[in-house]
Amino acid sequence: MNKKDYIALTYRAFSKLFDSEAYLSPSYFYLLLLLPLLVFWVVLKFKKDQSVVQVSNSGFFNHLKPSFLDRITWLPQVFNLLAFVFLVVALARPQDSLSWEEEEAQGIDLVVAMDLSSSMLAQDFKPNRLAASKEIAKEFVQGRVNDRFGLVVFAGESFTQCPLTIDHDRLVQLFDDLDIGLLEDGTAIGSGLATAVKRLKDSKAESKVIVLLTDGVNNTGEMAPETAANLATRFGIRVYTIGVGTEGNAKMPVGRGFDGQIVYQMVPVEIDENLLKSIADKSGGRYFRATSNEHLREIYKEIDELEKTEIASLKYSSKTELFLPFSLLAFSLLVIGKLLDLTLFKKLLYS
Repeated sequence: MNKKDYIALTYRAFSKLFDSEAYLSPSYFYLLLLLPLLVFWVVLKFKKDQSVVQVSNSGFFNHLKPSFLDRITWLPQVFNLLAFVFLVVALARPQDSLSWEEEEAQGIDLVVAMDLSSSMLAQDFKPNRLAASKEIAKEFVQGRVNDRFGLVVFAGESFTQCPLTIDHDRLVQLFDDLDIGLLEDGTAIGSGLATAVKRLKDSKAESKVIVLLTDGVNNTGEMAPETAANLATRFGIRVYTIGVGTEGNAKMPVGRGFDGQIVYQMVPVEIDENLLKSIADKSGGRYFRATSNEHLREIYKEIDELEKTEIASLKYSSKTELFLPFSLLAFSLLVIGKLLDLTLFKKLLYS
């Protein structure tokens, strides 16, 4: 044990001195009941050892005052008593119980595939479908700290906005960057799903999940949604599909006016629910219909419950014996007391 380790051990030992739960054999503390008797014995011995000189007249000595050493001749016995106390502490075997708990998380790899077609600006959600979808997806990501997430976006085409990562803060920033116009307009559900599958197919995670969110009908893209769904099934990827849009009509953008401002009209909401149900069923997932912000939030909560991350708590415990500093201190006090008896105070007693 080097000097640094011993100092650390001593600090830990004295920090546990008054911790009643730190001792393996606390019954040894009953020996301290002998301490008053020892003190009484030391006092008697001290008085007996004092030299007594009988003289007919003590007036000669009245002007003499005891020296400092004369006043502390009892000091060696104090060292012996303290040595007894620390020896009892050492016998009680103080221990430092280091315990901690580790969580071994079996995370899930999950890709969010989000529609960026112009209809996502519809205002049946507050403030619109896209803004609501981004905020609620961010809440979902931030609530699953043990999982890796990826982000795929699609409209008339698709691309990976973020590959699988555990850096959730960075992913949240990338959600904030999403906007209409980043991609050619349209709704290529098959392409978006295929890109998400590509990101997950080589994953070694026990559970691989895609959350695909769209508000329309597949009308473009290089791959049919059914084919992409078959690929997801082949690679063991569950797909949860979410249709975003109110029932009936919604205020949707239909173009721009002469002043450059977006023009809105009430337009029927069209979502290919049969297709989204088919994709989910093939892959072992589920289809959800979101008609409001709160409804969408509840859907993400339900997915969160369906895809729980398995966490196994492993508890470890390690005990360090702390009697050594007290044993050494007791021995040192005995040695010091004996040396004082044999040197400094011996001269006083017999001079």
